[in-house]
Amino acid sequence: MKKSLKLLGVLLLICSGFFIVTFTVYIFNLDMKLTALIEPFLLKHYDKIERDRHL
Repeated sequence: MKKSLKLLGVLLLICSGFFIVTFTVYIFNLDMKLTALIEPFLLKHYDKIERDRHL
C-alpha cells in the first residue's frame, strides 16, 4: 500500500513538473524564440543545397 502511494506521488510530481515546463514554454513563446535563433543557420544550410530545376 505504501509503495503504491509513493509511486503515485512520484508520478504526480513528474506530471506536475512536465506541466509547469510546457506551460512556461507556452506562456513565454519560447519555442518560436528558439526557432528564430536557429533560422539563420537553417537558411544558410538550405541555400547551399543544389536544386534540380528541370520541369
